[in-house]
Amino acid sequence: MIRAVVFDVGECLVDETREYGTWADWLGVPRHTFHAMFGAVIAQGRDYRETFQEFQPGFDLYAEREKRAVAGQPETFGEDDLYPEVRTSLEQLRSDGLWLGIAGNQTVRAGRILRALFSHDVDLIGTSDDWGASKPDPEFFRRVADAVPFAVGEILYVGDRCDNDIRPAREAGMLTALVHRGPWATIQWGRPEALELPTFRIEDLAELPAAIAQFNDSSH
Repeated sequence: MIRAVVFDVGECLVDETREYGTWADWLGVPRHTFHAMFGAVIAQGRDYRETFQEFQPGFDLYAEREKRAVAGQPETFGEDDLYPEVRTSLEQLRSDGLWLGIAGNQTVRAGRILRALFSHDVDLIGTSDDWGASKPDPEFFRRVADAVPFAVGEILYVGDRCDNDIRPAREAGMLTALVHRGPWATIQWGRPEALELPTFRIEDLAELPAAIAQFNDSSH
């Protein structure tokens, strides 16, 4: 049975369109050009951070984040950046008696924002900066498993990437749900791993409560 659901952040709960647009502005690159290069880098199986190197060789993402903060233009997101069904889906899952968590590759600053947005809605908020381990490192998923008060096989990890979310979560012994949105899922959706690895393939989070209920009913 699925007793706990843990969500990735970017392109799972949060629409990152606006934020990546601000990175294009920071680099002085037209937004459509930045987005096109971003998609090309992902399609080639490269790390998305290499996108920045294409426009500015030697680009240090950590240092530039600090520069943006000092300039009064920090990376940020808020209620308006959440996908529209996030709140109602979390409420339904909670109503169904599921333990809920959020865990993703996020900075300390992002962790503070997540706690402000979701501290009353979920049981766990964990970030890669908190844990000193980033996806797809198995240590990240060990941290998730350690934080959830159920067996690892009773945890459903929800994300938008086969490489960072679905494959390593499955290798850790978790069930998985691949949500079809954002650049990674759009590019990976028809690939064999996206068809074969996830426990569920969903268009948005509103599909999760019924999918989980059906899965749990069939497991009795």
